[in-house]
Amino acid sequence: MSVTPTTGREWHLIARPEGWPKPEDFALREAPVAEPGPDQVLVRNLYMSVDPYMRGRMNDVKSYTPPFQLNQPMDGGAVGKVIASNVDGLSVGDHVLHFGGWREYAVVNGKNAVKVDPGTAPLPAYLGVLGMPGLTAYAGLLEVASFKEGDAVFVSGAAGAVGSEVGQIAKLKGASRVIGSAGSDEKVRLLLDEYGFDAAFNYKKGPVAEQLKEAAPDGIDVYFDNVGGEHLEAAIGRLNVHGRIAVCGMISQYNVTEAPAAPRNLTLVIGKRLRIQGMLVADHQHLQPQFFEEVGGWIRDGKLHYRETVIKGVENAVDAFLGMLRGENTGKMIVAFED
Repeated sequence: MSVTPTTGREWHLIARPEGWPKPEDFALREAPVAEPGPDQVLVRNLYMSVDPYMRGRMNDVKSYTPPFQLNQPMDGGAVGKVIASNVDGLSVGDHVLHFGGWREYAVVNGKNAVKVDPGTAPLPAYLGVLGMPGLTAYAGLLEVASFKEGDAVFVSGAAGAVGSEVGQIAKLKGASRVIGSAGSDEKVRLLLDEYGFDAAFNYKKGPVAEQLKEAAPDGIDVYFDNVGGEHLEAAIGRLNVHGRIAVCGMISQYNVTEAPAAPRNLTLVIGKRLRIQGMLVADHQHLQPQFFEEVGGWIRDGKLHYRETVIKGVENAVDAFLGMLRGENTGKMIVAFED
């Protein structure tokens, strides 16, 4: 007897947001579930990821990844169980990581489905600490920012999935000092007490430049940017000569409708001979085996910690996405479907 369902729910973008996205920009719709074709699997999703980059895909502009299409299912990282397979090496019951999120059931090409082992790590970890955010942190710090032992590192958005891992990797690799910013006192305590940052501050409690100067009296050598704007300006001001900036994200600007006021001190890039480099994790897939081995080992040994904020129910996926943009998550924001 076939286990293939006839219909499943999926989220569609139905209007392009202006400024902050609104719930009415999205619609949860029932859609037929297709049988997998040759070299395809049908996956029942168990967990999906919501990430800051998805906000940019809601704009109809040319970018490094195509925009979401109106009245079509959105996509993104997801982990699920194979319920029908026409792919050699993937059997019914296997768990796979793929890009067909924002829906209960996904037909996925075999080459785009990565088998994962729930015995090695919990399934949600493959969307966070051992997934795209984790590789972003690893590659951004070590390859893009050219981190070296003894560097002082500042991370903005440090309590998030990427930032928290950046800070911990820096400590494990011999940073002289690691500073993080976060949006609440609770998150600041998490950075200090659980993730081992040397200093942290609540950016909502005063000018970032003043708080960063107090936290890094001898300056910084690396800035890992998840926020942009005022944070980027403050980091440029505190960077030492030959400092490096890895620009991973600028979440402070994703929903603005006017040009940002900062940074206003870009002339310092000249005298300090700073290097500013944007990054996309897709450019660093060659590091994935090394990343799995090293970070996986740190997790097994209890040397690297992570948090997840889990929202239950596909019907709550948009609420999870909007909450992530508002900074309501600690660590990776994940939507858990019914198992």
